Parts: sequence; C-alpha cells; structure tokens
Amino acid sequence: MGAMSAQTTTSDAPSNAASAAGWGRADLQIHSDAGDGMASAEEIFDLIELRAELDVVAITDHDDIAGALLARDVHARGGYHFDFVPGIEVTTRGGHLLALWVDQPVSSFRSLGDTVEEIHRLGGLAVIPHPFSLLTRSVGRRGLNRLVDAGDAERVPDGIEVENPTSAGWDTGDRARRLNAQLWQLATLGGSDAHFLASIGAAFTLFPGRSTEDLRTAILERRTLAVAGRKPSLREIGWRTILRQQVRGLSVTPRKVLGRPLGRLGRRREDANQ
Repeated sequence: MGAMSAQTTTSDAPSNAASAAGWGRADLQIHSDAGDGMASAEEIFDLIELRAELDVVAITDHDDIAGALLARDVHARGGYHFDFVPGIEVTTRGGHLLALWVDQPVSSFRSLGDTVEEIHRLGGLAVIPHPFSLLTRSVGRRGLNRLVDAGDAERVPDGIEVENPTSAGWDTGDRARRLNAQLWQLATLGGSDAHFLASIGAAFTLFPGRSTEDLRTAILERRTLAVAGRKPSLREIGWRTILRQQVRGLSVTPRKVLGRPLGRLGRRREDANQ
C-alpha cells in the first residue's frame, strides 16, 4: 500500500503526450466550491465531459472530505465518461499533502509522516503537491529526505507533483524532477490545482490505461508521467473572478482547517464547566 514499491521502467512511455495511444490522462488536484474553488462539482464534471480530454479526475478541497463525497454522488448520477477519485488537500505541519482514494476525514496539523501513515491506513495514496513552492505552504527537501531515509514505507509518500501551473517558476518543476530522480524515486505527477473552470487540465498525469484502477497501479509502479497543459491567461479567468476566489480562500480555508480543532476545544471547555 505504501510507497517504495519496486520501480518499473518508463521506457515504454510515449514521447509525444498528445498522441499517447493507450495512455490515459488524469488531473488529480481540482478544487470545488464546497471549498475555495469557484465552480460546483456538476459544473466541473460537465466541462470535463464536454472537453473529453481527461480520463480520471479528483476533487481535493482543503482539509475537508465533504466536497469530494458530494462530488462522488454527482459523478455517480451523471453517467460521465471519465472516472472519479475522492480526495483531500491536507494541511500538515510539514506542508500540504494530497490524500487520494480516501472517503474519510484525514486529520490536519499532524506531522508529514504521521499524515502519510494515516492516508495509507485509510487505503489511500499520498502525493506531495507543488513541492518547494514559495506561494503556499509546501513540503521541503529536508522533510522529505527524513521520511525516505527512515526507510518506513508506510510513512513515505507515493508520488510528487512536478508539474503544477500555480507554482511555475517557484521550483516545482525542474528542481523537483531532478531531486526526485536522484533521491526519492516517487511517482511523478501533474495536477492543475484548478480553482477555476478554465484551469482544469492545465497540468495532468499520463498513465498506462484509462481507469482509476489503472492509475493507482501506475502510481505504485512508478509508471506515470507529468505533463504541462495549456495554462489560461489571467484575462481568460477574469480579474473579478480571481479577486472573488482570493476572498473566498481567506474565508473558507481557515474555517475548514480550524473548525474541528476549535470545536473540540469548545467542547472541552463546556465539559470542564459542567
């Protein structure tokens, strides 16, 4: 279940991503309006269905599984021609972490290793998004080195994003690829980190096959490829929409992250006063 499975060659990978016969495309980091995204699951899925460019997608709202579970229901009713993976973008003390193939909450504000272990215990896979990014809280080299060097497979992530358009130019690309090849040998993934409809597919993962099962196997066997897609311009998204999303992020995300801890603290105070 954990990382550090046997490595598999990617020599049979397509040299041209656009003509990858037999290879599927996955965008494993999309945010919905159940979190700080700007579109509903139905709007996201209808656009993906219309474009017919992706085979697997994941909804990964910040620190809350509710959006992914809602999206799973929407997907099940919609008869879409692509597969769905439920997930969460979890805030750890060492940076953000994607929990994929999970349908239960994952605790926030724990250590990176403890969070990876919890994701594996729930049957999911753990992926590092936007590593080293200066734009958002991200996993750094030293923290990842410590996990890999400790040799406990259940505490090592399964994959790492080396294509993420939101942090392009902030070391998520070439540096992450180079260090991963030299030190960690995790599956290489691309994710759009889309908070807007126009951004979906701006980076994606190529994998042999088309289904969620094919994708999960490819991640564990290290047979994935990260690809940069077309990044929309700020003008295409719209400045008003961008501003609204920033305001939404400042409001929704802290509430999602802090809601459960503050709730537990409040209950403890009530119990102590009784």
